[in-house]
Amino acid sequence: MVVLIDTNVIIDFLLTREPFYQAASEVITRCANRELNGYIAFHSIPNLWCILRKVPDDKRRVWLSDICCFLRVAGVSHEELIRAINMKEFRDFEDCLQDRCAGAVNADYIITRNTGDYIHSETPAILPEELLRCL
Repeated sequence: MVVLIDTNVIIDFLLTREPFYQAASEVITRCANRELNGYIAFHSIPNLWCILRKVPDDKRRVWLSDICCFLRVAGVSHEELIRAINMKEFRDFEDCLQDRCAGAVNADYIITRNTGDYIHSETPAILPEELLRCL
């Protein structure tokens, strides 16, 4: 199964955010063990860098390097980027990019805690807990 992991799930894992940590950790562990083919969107890397700005630079670099060891980075073509820009049914442009990155890797699901933001997504969005029940 191919999954694209949304930024919020990565943050839950890295910062041990409760009550979300357990499910996020299980999904990430299954990606690390290659039970799932996990991806992260290209733009999530700089977003994580900024969101985690209170964490020392050296630690952030280690975290991002580690993430990229078990999650492949999904990108989009110029044409798909333009398509995302024009996806007016999404409220958040970042979610359009997540959807296009998921499409680029033929993901089965986008794993996120914000499933309501992906109502118009071509790739279904599910909660980490829902994914774990499917496995």
